[in-house]
Amino acid sequence: MPREGVIPERRLRQSIDWALVGTYLLLVFIGWVSIYASIHSTNPPSIFSWTARSGKQFVWMLTAFGLAGLILYVIPPKLWEAFPIPLYAIVLGLLVLVIFVSKDVKGSHSWFELGPVKFQPAELSKITTSLLLAFFLSRQGIKLTRLKDFVLAALIIAVPMLVIVGESETGSALVYAGFIFVLYREGLSGWWLGLIGLVIVLFISTLVLGSYWAIVLLLGVLVLCNAFFGDFWRRLALGGGFVVLMALLPSAWEWVCNAVQAHMDWISAVTWVPEPGETQHYYWSFLLKIKPVYILLALSFMALPFLGVYVYRKRDAFLGITLLVFLAGVLLVFSADYIFQDVLQPHQRGRIEVLLGLKEDLSGVGYNVNQSKIAIGSGGLFGKGFLQGTQTTFGFVPEQSTDFIFCTVGEEWGFVGCLIVILLYVFLIVRIILDAESCRGKFTRIYGYCVAACIFMHLFINVGMTVGLMPVIGIPLPFLSYGGSSLWAFTVLLFIFLALYRDEKKYF
Repeated sequence: MPREGVIPERRLRQSIDWALVGTYLLLVFIGWVSIYASIHSTNPPSIFSWTARSGKQFVWMLTAFGLAGLILYVIPPKLWEAFPIPLYAIVLGLLVLVIFVSKDVKGSHSWFELGPVKFQPAELSKITTSLLLAFFLSRQGIKLTRLKDFVLAALIIAVPMLVIVGESETGSALVYAGFIFVLYREGLSGWWLGLIGLVIVLFISTLVLGSYWAIVLLLGVLVLCNAFFGDFWRRLALGGGFVVLMALLPSAWEWVCNAVQAHMDWISAVTWVPEPGETQHYYWSFLLKIKPVYILLALSFMALPFLGVYVYRKRDAFLGITLLVFLAGVLLVFSADYIFQDVLQPHQRGRIEVLLGLKEDLSGVGYNVNQSKIAIGSGGLFGKGFLQGTQTTFGFVPEQSTDFIFCTVGEEWGFVGCLIVILLYVFLIVRIILDAESCRGKFTRIYGYCVAACIFMHLFINVGMTVGLMPVIGIPLPFLSYGGSSLWAFTVLLFIFLALYRDEKKYF
């Protein structure tokens, strides 16, 4: 009998979220058989053969289950909350070290090689970043509305992200953008999410439509935002009218330039006979050299001083921020070409160009995605059946057991199979969020959101990549893709949360 006043510990099966454990096991099993399907044309003796990737993945699975057991039953859950700083520092050191000691693998320096085993510290970094972010945000008095606290939280995320970019692992670095959802849950203004979305839209618009239309789009968005936070109809009429005029400007300016050119040609043909080596000068010919974007910028910057005075007199802080966003947006638009041409690697530029339809290269950088879409599309509603996929059997899709494992599911199990896999991920993410929200401790709740954000970003990017909606950036599908470091990392990431959740729930 328990002593009076002491709450008895619940049985183990009641304190662990077995629905999460079951979903994890099901995804791992689907991944294992899909890996075998993707390599079975090489005639491995069996799915357990050590010489084949399916056999090696089986070993990674067993060791991952062992890690899960250690985290749940042996390692004290409080340890993760007590030592996030040294764990973060150790992994950050490994991220830096791997740049200098690793071999170049397809332009990336991100793998330690320990005999037959390869290890990628970027996978562990997601765990330690999640732990330190949860530790920092759960401290008493931390408010993301304060600039100091926001900057510190941003640095926790940005430092490993930038080091991973230095390894040329753009895909792994992009996952860190998902932590913005965690910051939003903990009090960060939703305007930051909108700002990030605006940056992405401006960058893409500049590449696809050009700088002029990207700036017009920026003006339109800022006018709408200010209209909702001020005199709606007045601001919409003034700002919207200016945006409409700027949208009509290219056509009008083209007509003016054509008229000027026609007039110059007529004068040259009728009234002037040139001497040898002589050219005619027209005072209005400079108009032909003026581009619409220069007129747009000139008019916009002429309005800035007047808007600045209005901001000062009316104390309109939102409009003031809008002016700063406009200046930063213009700077981004005119630097987009430099970023695209000089910062991104050639293979990254090629993949983005194919994705945005700027060029078609079905035999080059677009080959993987094209073959992946053929494989998924050929699966139809119910698929061709296990080990019956032709794209898979004949190896048309490169990296099919790793980055493109989802197209194996699509070809062999069809739309229904893809839907089931995606729904399993959705259930996993939603269940983690619900469990996190039910926790009393801020550390567990925040860490749970970090886990959900990491899995969501991997799912979104990887599936988007295989169906041609995202550029090919080399990122695994959690629990499905071949690879020990990926499976271990996601197992540890998930089961730390399960251990923390169990520790909270076992006494009530």
